[in-house]
Amino acid sequence: KGLNAMMDTIMISLGTLMSTFALLLLVYFIYAVLANFLFGEVTTGLIIDEYTNFNTFGTSMLTLIRASTGEDWNYIMIDCGKTSDTGCIPGLTCGSSNNVLFFISFMAIQGFIMLNLFVLIIT
Repeated sequence: KGLNAMMDTIMISLGTLMSTFALLLLVYFIYAVLANFLFGEVTTGLIIDEYTNFNTFGTSMLTLIRASTGEDWNYIMIDCGKTSDTGCIPGLTCGSSNNVLFFISFMAIQGFIMLNLFVLIIT
């Protein structure tokens, strides 16, 4: 009975879940394009390497998905925050001073607002 009720609830809320998922993908898309623009030159760092970077849209999206799981997102933020004032190497480690605003807003939007919408819709 309990499993049947849970499946009925999921089936009823499937349309709303898809709309919320599309909105979450839109947020990821916007942040991936913005990250590519702001941090595209950062190619090396503590966490930033050939697989975790913002050089292309695909790797930007994968890096943001990795950051949204909570895995070393603060170190990615630090790697992307080096500017000419802090002694970065142009074309290698230079990021943007807007890194804190970018990552904190991303983590707040995707973690506290968007993913909690999924829980709200199902319950």
